Amino acid sequence: MLTWDQDVWESFWLIREYLPCIRDLDRPRAIPIRDLVSILGGARVVAVPIPHDCVDGMHGAFWRRPEAYLDPRVRAGISTYALMSAADRERGLRALAADLESGSWQERHGQLLELDALDLGYRLVVAEW
Repeated sequence: MLTWDQDVWESFWLIREYLPCIRDLDRPRAIPIRDLVSILGGARVVAVPIPHDCVDGMHGAFWRRPEAYLDPRVRAGISTYALMSAADRERGLRALAADLESGSWQERHGQLLELDALDLGYRLVVAEW
């Protein structure tokens, strides 16, 4: 099964700096990996790094293309944006847009532009019986 490690997910720059409300939305839905492994009676956990050019459209797909999160068509394909309040969404997106325009985002996260993939906490849990 494909799932996510909430602690790693919460370290994502988008959540940490712009949309902390995502943490509050996702945390109750996240089943801790250790609990899944226990329920399955043991399992192998494999990290699934997201490539910089991921075309899937899932939430973490645009980690190296922050401007994509400003596009309402991109957000329409990500269920979390429908769950958050309009005020939280607009506040976070305004801050992201301002940081992209000023260059602040690049100053803080420019090293990401050199990476081919990033671990955002997506995990494949493989149980064999």
